[in-house]
Amino acid sequence: MSKRSATNDLEDSGRRAAKINEDSVPTSIREASNGAEDAEMGEFEDPYGDDFESDEEIIEVDSDGVGEEMDEEDKSGDVEMQKDTQKAQEPEIYLPHKSKPLGPDEVLEADPSVYNMLHNINLPWPCLTVDILPDNLGSERRSFPASLYVATATQASRSKDNELISMKLSSLAKTLVKDEDEDDEDDDDDDDDYDVDPIMDSEQIPLKHTTNRIRVSPHSLETGEYLTATMSESGEVLIYDLAPQMKAFDTPGYMIPKQAKRPIHTIRAHGNVEGYGLDWSPLINTGALLTGDCSGRVHLTSRTTSSWTTDKTPFTASQASIEDIQWSTGESTVFATGGTDGYVRIWDTRSKKHKPAISVAASTTDVNVISWCEKINYLLASGHDDGSWSIWDLRKLFNGKEQPSPVANYDFHKSPITSISFNPLDESILAVSSEDNTVTLWDLAVEADDEEIKNQRNDFKELHDIPPQLLFVHWQRDVKDVRWHKQIPGCLVSTGGDGLNVWKTISV
Repeated sequence: MSKRSATNDLEDSGRRAAKINEDSVPTSIREASNGAEDAEMGEFEDPYGDDFESDEEIIEVDSDGVGEEMDEEDKSGDVEMQKDTQKAQEPEIYLPHKSKPLGPDEVLEADPSVYNMLHNINLPWPCLTVDILPDNLGSERRSFPASLYVATATQASRSKDNELISMKLSSLAKTLVKDEDEDDEDDDDDDDDYDVDPIMDSEQIPLKHTTNRIRVSPHSLETGEYLTATMSESGEVLIYDLAPQMKAFDTPGYMIPKQAKRPIHTIRAHGNVEGYGLDWSPLINTGALLTGDCSGRVHLTSRTTSSWTTDKTPFTASQASIEDIQWSTGESTVFATGGTDGYVRIWDTRSKKHKPAISVAASTTDVNVISWCEKINYLLASGHDDGSWSIWDLRKLFNGKEQPSPVANYDFHKSPITSISFNPLDESILAVSSEDNTVTLWDLAVEADDEEIKNQRNDFKELHDIPPQLLFVHWQRDVKDVRWHKQIPGCLVSTGGDGLNVWKTISV
């Protein structure tokens, strides 16, 4: 898993492209950047600034400052220039594998009509990872303004400046897009409901090293402990309980105890070998944590009544780096790993030999990330360093074939995949991020032979090499990690070089 260079030169603007609906294609608008200075951590950015265009007539002025009429030749040339200018300003389809890279003074602007919500959070340093903190605000939340809690950790230029940051983001308004024909007076009352400034409360815990991955226990609401693990580049795995921080967000005047800013346990089984693999069991509520490092070792740490215990014997198959780990969503003793040797492996913690039950060559390049479907527990997704990603039916991995093939494979991205995640509320929807600075949303339920899709592909030549399952393209610079919010349908949080994006599209 590649890192980005730590930098504090964070841009306030981003570029994004999106589909208006599942039958359309991503659009974008290129415009000059104003070079705004970086904002401090926690400052929310309004991605939809007010643009004003002058309707006044342009008059040519001679050297004496006196206006004069243009001759026919000048008028003809001016008309052609205006046509070229209008053509340059027309929206164009943005495709990460086809579109030209933007110039140093260009950005890709978000189309507000395709977002239900879009907020940017500027942080003091880039973050390689992010996760959602479960809350008591209820499930299936669809109303606005929205509130959510997240945890992230920084990649600072100096080790001593790193932090674990927990945040409460509230008053997140719905994206408002007015139709030009709408009566402003009729909409005043509706606009007042969303015309609020977003609010961020944050709590920081100092760290000594960059965090490669952070994961929050899915049992936090059930147990009351917000167990949060960080995989450090130093090789240490720190486990915190962020329950006091969560209480401080919702209890005015509450002071967080000093001990709450210290880890409740530190895993040192990996020595000084850093790693990226990290996952909490979704089925063992007492606390079961898997950690994998760059030397190919996987350790299981379990919670007992009085302490934490890490198995001394690691799970190993090769010396290739373990890039990602995922517990099974259906079997409490089964987990999967993806590594730099291109293999996806299925393991059972009951194995005395600590060897994989099955190994599948998923790619000729690194397997950077994997995701186990929560709704259908025999589906596993893998994202690869060559930009491709695949869906595996685990039932076919155990049928005796030498080399099973994926049930679906896509190579739309041409840069390494940095994150892949099944939607926890819809088994057919996935989010995939890539080093091409985009997050794509996919609907595997879309049939390629759908009549409407066929007609669109015939009408638009740009659609010929776009998979019909592609729903949406969201642009974010140096995007590294993407997480779905289980309690807010369709809401995602992604981290990149320009901080965090909290967004929800009209497509999901």
